[in-house]
Amino acid sequence: MAEKTVHVLLVEDDDVDIEVIQRGFKKQRIANPVVVARDGVEALDVLRGENGRAPLERPFIILLDLNMPRMSGLEFLEVLRDDPNLTDSVVFVLTTSDNELDRVSAYRHHVAGYLVKSDVGSAFKNAIEMLAQYWTVVVLP
Repeated sequence: MAEKTVHVLLVEDDDVDIEVIQRGFKKQRIANPVVVARDGVEALDVLRGENGRAPLERPFIILLDLNMPRMSGLEFLEVLRDDPNLTDSVVFVLTTSDNELDRVSAYRHHVAGYLVKSDVGSAFKNAIEMLAQYWTVVVLP
C-alpha cells in the first residue's frame, strides 16, 4: 500500500503560536502540509469542506488549542465526536491550559494526547518530534 501524506490541521488563534509551531516543524524538517483554522467553527468548515473550503484530505491529524473565540477547543471536540464522518479524527491538544479539568475533559473526548505549550524550548522540540514519529508509525483512519 502506498504511503499517503499526513495533513495537519492546526486550530489556533494566536499568530505567535502559529509561527512557533510552523517554525518548529521546519526546524525538525517536517514538510507535511499544514492548514490553519483560527477557531473551531473554521476548523469544522475545513474538515467538512463547507463555506467555500475544500475538505481536508485524509489522513490528517488535528493540533487543537483550547482557548479560542467563537468555538473553544472543547466545544469543537464535542461537535467533532458527534459527527459520524469526523468522529475518528486523531486530535492532539496543544494548549497553554494546564488546568486539570480541561485535561480530563479533553481525554473524555478521546484525544490522542494533551501537550502544554508552556515550554517553547526542549519540551516543545520533543513534542514536535513525537508528533512526527506518531504519524509515520501509526496507521491513521
